Amino acid sequence: MQHMDTQKKNSGVTLPLWIRKYLLPAVALLLLTAVLFLILIITVSEVMQAKGEEKLCEIPQAQELHTEAPFDCILVLGAGLQSDGTPSAVLHDRVTVGAELYRALDGVPLLMSGDQTGDYNEVAAMKTLALSLEVPEEMIYLDSKGYSTYESILRAKQVYGAKRILIVTQAYHLHRALYLAESLEMEAYGVSADLRPYKHQRKHDVREALARFKDLFNGAKKEHPIYLDPAVFLKDPEI
Repeated sequence: MQHMDTQKKNSGVTLPLWIRKYLLPAVALLLLTAVLFLILIITVSEVMQAKGEEKLCEIPQAQELHTEAPFDCILVLGAGLQSDGTPSAVLHDRVTVGAELYRALDGVPLLMSGDQTGDYNEVAAMKTLALSLEVPEEMIYLDSKGYSTYESILRAKQVYGAKRILIVTQAYHLHRALYLAESLEMEAYGVSADLRPYKHQRKHDVREALARFKDLFNGAKKEHPIYLDPAVFLKDPEI
């Protein structure tokens, strides 16, 4: 009987000492770090989202805010093109809401911010759509160097001189945009462009949580890059 017990013990698999001593603790540490990092990302995302809620408004509220103090511009953020060069569904709705705000706010200029790289021209497609929605060409400004949300908002301030703005994008994206504007000492409010359900929304939500974590550090910078582009003077909404 004792002989059989000894055989059973000997038949068990024993991990090499280096695995037990080094590899397993390292894997455990990596897993713990990953969990803590995930918790941190979720926490930052939720805090940024909660903070931005108070600056969200609908068109009637935007009208009231504009009456109190005029907005310098309506900043419409880029969101990609379809294969034929027309705005994606997400971008189409942003421009549509931007045009609605233009009509509601007595001609506050639209600042279309997106990527223009080679044949890819996001802002031109945004302008074409805005013109079809009867926004006058002279009230449309194009920032073709809005490669990211951070750059779009930073350039709105540094190049276009905007200090009080309305930001138009989908709700999931507005909280981060508003956080960045506040960090740049701008007065900003957000209007949602959610006009329909969108494909791959879960993917957008995950990506946005990571982007919020990244932009937490952009917003915390003591100094911001200064673009050397010539200043552009937006039309006075009162004219």
